[in-house]
Amino acid sequence: MSEGFEPGWLELREPHDALARSEAVAAHLLALLPARPRLLDLGAGTGSLFRWLAPRIGRAQAWTLVDRDKAMLEAAFETIADRAEQVGLKITFPNRKTLLVHAPGGAWRVEALAADLAEAPLVLPLASHDAVVSSALCDLVSAAWVERMAAALRLPFYASLCVDGREVFSPPHPADALVLSAFRRDQGREKGFGGPALGARAPAAIAAAFGARGFTLHRGASDWQVRARGPQPMDIPPHPFLTELVLGHALAARRQERRGAAAIGDWTDVRLNQIAMRLLSLRIGHRDLLAVPPGR
Repeated sequence: MSEGFEPGWLELREPHDALARSEAVAAHLLALLPARPRLLDLGAGTGSLFRWLAPRIGRAQAWTLVDRDKAMLEAAFETIADRAEQVGLKITFPNRKTLLVHAPGGAWRVEALAADLAEAPLVLPLASHDAVVSSALCDLVSAAWVERMAAALRLPFYASLCVDGREVFSPPHPADALVLSAFRRDQGREKGFGGPALGARAPAAIAAAFGARGFTLHRGASDWQVRARGPQPMDIPPHPFLTELVLGHALAARRQERRGAAAIGDWTDVRLNQIAMRLLSLRIGHRDLLAVPPGR
């Protein structure tokens, strides 16, 4: 059983994901898609990748959102419907598992598949889709999982927002090295995919596994650049996303560095104070990758 995330966290990160994604890598994917593409979205969460990519496709399309959490898939349908209606698009529900977004260029069909991705690719309907896509998934999976996917796929494989290990807090703090080292070790703990999570090794593992099978790789940076800096009215709450990132780093670091608890606690207090004073920024390195099968 793979590790999951709360809808509130996914909502916080979605606008930062949207700003970070590589338009160039996405353009390579769009150029490969047929007239009415069918996309299989792994670990879809609340559908943020759909909301970013579907308008760029801009024509009739079909998506299958895959997640092990049925409640998350229900949240995805609700969020997609709400966001579409906010921009004036009509929504219909042909059945309990299908949502239609009626866009000017053709309907966007969205279906849900509840499946444990730890069992992929066996549980995936690969034959009925034109591309496999994911967002912030592949740093959670194991090397064996990537190898299985590379061996099974004859479709384009798009893996966006894979962490690559580059992180810079500004201004610096003496405990940054301790916190970031422990955080990276925590990223590598087993996440339910049959082995240690790839973490920052994900981009290289994807490139190696698919490249060995003749896939062409397209890569682009998709860094988060998160700032709570500069003068703002003090009645505006401190940056919630940056706050969650600091607290998440501290929690993960404590799991790995029990002897450093005091230093991590001091680091956390200083960073939260810097957020409140609007003095902190953070850059987290990510990569988007597209593996294109031979002959495409």
